[in-house]
Amino acid sequence: MQEDTQGGSLLMGTVIEALPNTTFRVELSDGKTMLAYLSGKMRLHRIKVMVATRSRFSLISMAHVDES
Repeated sequence: MQEDTQGGSLLMGTVIEALPNTTFRVELSDGKTMLAYLSGKMRLHRIKVMVATRSRFSLISMAHVDES
């Protein structure tokens, strides 16, 4: 697991199911599944993510969010 520039963790995973509103069910390399979503420029430019796509995911805990 690598560190993200925003304090989160970078994980490798495979998209196993495409859900509505640019959300996806992802199986991580350690066998766990999680729910992921597109944000930022990937959502803005409508990047297509297909099932069986292998990608890096940034996992950011809500504890890292600054409440300014």
